[in-house]
Amino acid sequence: MKRLPSVLLLWFALLAAGLGLASPLAAADPAVPIDWSYARQLREKSRTGGTLTAEEQAYLDRALAEQQRTAAGAAAPGAAAASGAAAASGAAAASGAAAAPGAAGDIDFARARELMQKLRSGATLTADEQAYLDRARAAMRARAGGPAGAAPAPTASTGLVPLDQMTAQDRYKGEDGGLYGAGMNTPPPELRKAAAREIASIVPRDARGNPSPAGKIVLISMGMSNTTQEFSRFKQLADADPARRHEVVIVDGAQGGRDAVRWTDKGLDDAWKTFDDRLRAADVTREQVQAAWVKHACIGPASLGEFPRHAEQLKTLWAATLNLARQRMPNLRLAFLSSRIYAGYASTALNPEPYAYESAFSVRWLIRDQAKGDPNLNCDPARGQVTAPLLLWGPYLWADGTTPRKSDGLIWNREDLAGDGTHPSPAAGREKVAALLLKFFKTDPSGQPWFARPAADKAAGAP
Repeated sequence: MKRLPSVLLLWFALLAAGLGLASPLAAADPAVPIDWSYARQLREKSRTGGTLTAEEQAYLDRALAEQQRTAAGAAAPGAAAASGAAAASGAAAASGAAAAPGAAGDIDFARARELMQKLRSGATLTADEQAYLDRARAAMRARAGGPAGAAPAPTASTGLVPLDQMTAQDRYKGEDGGLYGAGMNTPPPELRKAAAREIASIVPRDARGNPSPAGKIVLISMGMSNTTQEFSRFKQLADADPARRHEVVIVDGAQGGRDAVRWTDKGLDDAWKTFDDRLRAADVTREQVQAAWVKHACIGPASLGEFPRHAEQLKTLWAATLNLARQRMPNLRLAFLSSRIYAGYASTALNPEPYAYESAFSVRWLIRDQAKGDPNLNCDPARGQVTAPLLLWGPYLWADGTTPRKSDGLIWNREDLAGDGTHPSPAAGREKVAALLLKFFKTDPSGQPWFARPAADKAAGAP
C-alpha cells in the first residue's frame, strides 16, 4: 500500500476534532491513524450491499471525510507547509492556526457575537471574520463537551422556504429566490437557446460516438449514496415505461459513499473505474453518453464552514467533477443538477439541515457562472475549448418536511427517510424522487425531445 500524502494525515486529525465522529477503532482517539486497508474493506462491503454496523459506518465516514477535507485544504494557501508539519509531528504540531479552533482562551466572544449578528443580517463576512467566528463556535462546543458539526434535533419542519417559492424580493442570507435567480424557475431565454442547440446534437450514436440509427442515447447518474438509491429506482420505472424512447439506455453511475470529493480524486479512489465498469456491464461506451443527472454532496459540510463557505466548496468540487466528466465523455451535452432532499430528520452530522437546503445555491451558482462565460465551465465551442456540458436544473427535490410545497404539494414525512434521517427510505422516499425524475425527463422541454418517444411512434405502435 502506498504511503499516503502527509496532508491526508493532517486533515484526518482535524476531522476527528471537527466532526466528533465516533468509532471504537479510531474516532474515539484522534491520535490513532486510520487503517486505510480496513477502510477500503468497509467501503467494498458497503458497495457490494453489505450492512455496516454503526461503528463501521462511523469509521468509514471518518476516512471519507478526511479525503474531502484534504481536497479543501490542498487548495488553500499554506496547505503544503501544513502538510509538511503534519508529517513531522502530527496534526497537533501542524501549525498554530490548526490548533487554535479548539482553544477558547484567546477568543473575544463579544466580537464573535457581533460577527454572528452581522451574518444573520445578511451581510457577508470577510475570510478572516468567518475564520474567527468558526473558531469561536468550535471553542464553545468544546466548552460544552459537544461534538463540532453535530446534527440539530430532528424536526418535521425547519421554517425554511423552498427556493422555487422564493421571489426576486425574498432573501435567504443575501440570496434571492427562484431556481435560476431573480425569482425565475425556468431557464432564461439565452439558456433555453443554448439548450436547444445541445438537444439537437443528442442522437443515437454507435460505440465510437458516430450518429447511427441503430445507436444509443445513454443517460447516466453521478453522485453519492442518495443519488444511486434514487436513480436506481428511477431506472426501474423508466425501463418499464412505454413512453421512454427505446434508444435511451439508463446507467446508474452514482455510488454509495462517494461524495463530491471522491469524484474529483484521481489517485486515492476508484469512483471512475466503477463508473466505467457499469457502462461496460450495460454494453455502452463513454462516447454514447449524452446526458447526466448529477446530485452531489459533501460529507460533514459543517466542517467546511457556515454558508456560503460550504456551498462554495461544494460548487468548486461539482465543477471539477463536470470537467472530468466532459473529458471522459466527449459527447456529454447536458447535465441536469439537483440539490438534496429534506434532511430535517437527520440524526447525524453527515449532511443535516440547513446544509441540505443550502446545497441548492451551489447548483444555482454553477449555472450562473457558466452563463456568465466562465471558461472552466464552457460548453460552447464557438467560445473556445469545451470544458463542461450545458448545465440545467433537474427536478428540485427539497420541501420543508411536512409543509406542502406550493408548486406541487411535495412533502417529506418521517417514513420517507431511512433510520438516519438522511437517506431516502426504500419504500417511500426513493419512490418519490424516482417519480419526480421520470416526470421531469418525460415532460421537461430539455428532456422530453430526446428521452420520450415521439407521438408518431406511439400512434404507429413502434417499439
